[in-house]
Amino acid sequence: MINAETTQNIASFCKAISDPLRIMILRVLLHNSFGVLELTQLFATTQSGMSHHLKILLQAALVVTRREGNSIFYRRALPKEHLLANLHQAALEEIDALSIPFELQKNIEQIYAERAESSKTFFANLIKNGELAQQDELIVGLAQYQDVLLTLLDNNIATDDIALEVGPGEGKFIPVLAKRFKQVIAVDNSAEMLQLVEKICNQQQLDNVNLQHADATKLQLADKVDYIVANMVLHHLPAPAEALKHFKSYLKATGRLLVTELCHHQQTWVTDACGDLWLGFEPDELDHWAEAAGFKSDESLYIGLRNGFQLQVKHFCVT
Repeated sequence: MINAETTQNIASFCKAISDPLRIMILRVLLHNSFGVLELTQLFATTQSGMSHHLKILLQAALVVTRREGNSIFYRRALPKEHLLANLHQAALEEIDALSIPFELQKNIEQIYAERAESSKTFFANLIKNGELAQQDELIVGLAQYQDVLLTLLDNNIATDDIALEVGPGEGKFIPVLAKRFKQVIAVDNSAEMLQLVEKICNQQQLDNVNLQHADATKLQLADKVDYIVANMVLHHLPAPAEALKHFKSYLKATGRLLVTELCHHQQTWVTDACGDLWLGFEPDELDHWAEAAGFKSDESLYIGLRNGFQLQVKHFCVT
């Protein structure tokens, strides 16, 4: 007996991947999320045309949506989220083998640059107006989860380990890291932020902290590091999944990655108040990105906060 629902699902799936533009949309959405306007910009098409293609991909359950502030963003459905898991996985393996045309890649990099500049400008204005300290505590303060971070760190640090902290903010966690690691590299794309970190280092006479003014995805390190700490920073990065791949390249074969992030939420006020590019992440989404980047999950902890947010603390090892 023919299963009508399954037959229809297969038909919708085949229709969705029968168009070259939709195939390339799926390729671009590998570990990335884009809004409709961004996808329109990427593919130089009309908004109505892009919406039509996205609707077909949605109907085939090949993409899922999430709200980020006032915009709807699209990402690829994870294989396990699809009813036709085997067919889905096989098709995406073929699609992911495709190369992205040069002009399209340039458009993607342009969108990343625009996102990064937006975040950079937001924090520069906070510092200029003396509002950084107030903003830092709007969602969660370091004191609320620092003990959890230290437990994970202290269980996995060797005597001569070198750590890299991505986006140290005003440097509240730097003294803690400096006492535990032989050397700490603090990297931020904001010179103003690094000045705040430098002030803390001078006050506490921390002589093992190396400050680098750079994009965290374009670092030129003399040697690979043992540990990377990304503390409440991924939701400010233009392409979090791509960033994890770069982090992996900075680590030794025995390296570890400690990520602190918000779970996905719908409190859109943080976009304007905190400059968040992303409203947190689903735990499975982070795990999927990390696995694709070459990590394996070691330990995950979750902390409920009084204001309705949930914090996820994830510890990864290089595979």
